[in-house]
Amino acid sequence: MALYIALTYTDDVDWSQPQAEQAAEMREYVAFGQAAAAVIKGGHALYPTATATTVRVSGGKGGEVLTSDGPYAETKEALTGFYLLDCADLDEAVALAARIPAAWNGAVEIRPVIVFDR
Repeated sequence: MALYIALTYTDDVDWSQPQAEQAAEMREYVAFGQAAAAVIKGGHALYPTATATTVRVSGGKGGEVLTSDGPYAETKEALTGFYLLDCADLDEAVALAARIPAAWNGAVEIRPVIVFDR
């Protein structure tokens, strides 16, 4: 088995303050979570991009720490959450990603995870 991260990109939404119109979509996420529980090893929704802070270090290591509000780039779709999936291979991860509601009206990016021994 291999670990994959499924990054969800959708319209920016505040899941911490769900609205009535989000109820049906939330049920779809719950259904996906229940159906894929055997391979989901973690995951969370993220607060809206307005809460993000971007950090840079000017001049490299030891340089001045610079912060700015919001994401690095403005896009139509925002990074809104992630799942950590333990799949046999990329084909299985892609098949699961297609069942994540974000894939239906946004996008799901799949990346293999490098696990470093500690």
